[in-house]
Amino acid sequence: MKRWIIRIALLLAASIALATVTGSAYERIQRYQTKHDFPPLGTLVDIGGRRIQLDCRGTGSPTVVFESGLDINGSLSWSAVQGAVAKTTRACSYSRAGIMWSDPSRGVQNGKAVVDDLHKTLQAAGEHGPFVLVGHSLGGPYIMTYTKYYGQDVAGLVFVDASHPDQVERLKAVTPQQSAFFGKLLVSLAWTGALRQFVGGVVQQQPHQDMQDVAMIRAYAPTSLGPMLAENAALDQTLAEAGTFRQLGNRPLYVLTAMAPLSKAELQSMHMNAAQGVHMREVWKQMQDDEASWSSRSQHQLVGDSSHNIQFHRPDVVIHAVLSVVDLVRADEQH
Repeated sequence: MKRWIIRIALLLAASIALATVTGSAYERIQRYQTKHDFPPLGTLVDIGGRRIQLDCRGTGSPTVVFESGLDINGSLSWSAVQGAVAKTTRACSYSRAGIMWSDPSRGVQNGKAVVDDLHKTLQAAGEHGPFVLVGHSLGGPYIMTYTKYYGQDVAGLVFVDASHPDQVERLKAVTPQQSAFFGKLLVSLAWTGALRQFVGGVVQQQPHQDMQDVAMIRAYAPTSLGPMLAENAALDQTLAEAGTFRQLGNRPLYVLTAMAPLSKAELQSMHMNAAQGVHMREVWKQMQDDEASWSSRSQHQLVGDSSHNIQFHRPDVVIHAVLSVVDLVRADEQH
């Protein structure tokens, strides 16, 4: 009996080892294939031993710079918006360190690190201000931090349902705490090919999003997820830094706020009931109202038929907001 137990244990161990080796080889092949099938959009800019993907299109001033939220989409977060803006002025999107085509960073990925990377990227690529910065979700605190340190180049801003520096504390009583354990576990197993099996369910097509973009995001997801979680781990530092700068003077500011009721799927993913969802929207709007007070020339638009990703649900609204700020900056330059 004991011999049979030992044999079964050895067979099980051998099976696990074989599956691990096979999965690892599969993952290496898939990463090679991904680089071959989906080369970077735009260019890879060397910022001193690391490369950041930057996609700039169009001509004109000011240059619009898009900053994505806490996701793995990189520059593709703006695929439904950038082309239209580029018909009027220079428009640049990029992927942060480790996301999509950009090389990872070994340091802490807090707001200061992110904006320093962006500043180096724009400088190395020869992109000059004045800039209109557009930030979605966590991209809001990122562009505020950029303005804090490199404000001489920033002429206007657009917040697309942007995060607020005080949101963790303000939403604590409304939204249950989410554990990052499962995400970290998947990242730790990415080399085995296990993570690649989950990305189809994680990365869903958005409205006004091309399936080719979805395919690219899914292909790079196993390498993008870890850097995204690193940004999430530094969230408290990022929000604290952004919270030290809340005055934009008379720079044009356009605030877009998603106000569509949370869907059943969204409520379930956040472990909330309908009443908590309504309360969360109320608190979120209060914070968005506060953001709109950070400039003496601000406009605040509530987007009642859009969820958090306004750039996909209502790209026309985002395009209008961006071009409105571009027009105001151009008018300022003429005086």
